[in-house]
Amino acid sequence: MSQPFPSDLAQRIRTTGVIAVLMIDDAEDAVPVARALLEGGVDCMELTLRTPAAMEALRRIRAEVPAMTAGVGTILTPSQAQEVKAAGASFGVSPGINPRVLSAAVSIELPFAPGVCTPSDIEVALEHGCTLLKFFPCEPSGGLNYLKSIAAPYAHLGVKFVPLGGIDASNAARYIREPLVHAIGGSWLAPRDVIARKDWATITSNACKAVRIIAEARGGQP
Repeated sequence: MSQPFPSDLAQRIRTTGVIAVLMIDDAEDAVPVARALLEGGVDCMELTLRTPAAMEALRRIRAEVPAMTAGVGTILTPSQAQEVKAAGASFGVSPGINPRVLSAAVSIELPFAPGVCTPSDIEVALEHGCTLLKFFPCEPSGGLNYLKSIAAPYAHLGVKFVPLGGIDASNAARYIREPLVHAIGGSWLAPRDVIARKDWATITSNACKAVRIIAEARGGQP
């Protein structure tokens, strides 16, 4: 089975170090949000399918902000995987691990990072060829120490993680320093209420801060 995340895309995400996780209620906000993130140095986002505007937001960003690597999260069904692939999503993400969704993503060559929280979840992901995984919910599940414990038996397989859930500017550096962490997910970069009031300057400021934290945590190494 082929690797669901191409190496060039995986490297692009690692270089950025953070995926901005967004809930967009109005598709008109999609392009300004993407541009605000880019201005702050963040060129990777995950648009969650928790609002009716998500798919139109994706289409607009793909058309008007091509420099943004735009993926889609909260993919819960095979048909949603097919829909986001058709709309041009760079990758897909799910909160948990559904073998039917994984199989659909692999079959249509949609790079996919399923959500995992236990060793059994990791093994299901590996069975489908996935080695870049979302660890969710991160902090409520035990945080970095717990992640290191469940990841240890699979380290020789090159499994990497994108933790999400409870990570913000106060603890991001601790995660980024850990070698098994490929990047972090950040809903704090562009919170829903900040998007709603069209506060693009705050989003750019948050993105700048995230980029700075990641650079300092990595000691200047890409």
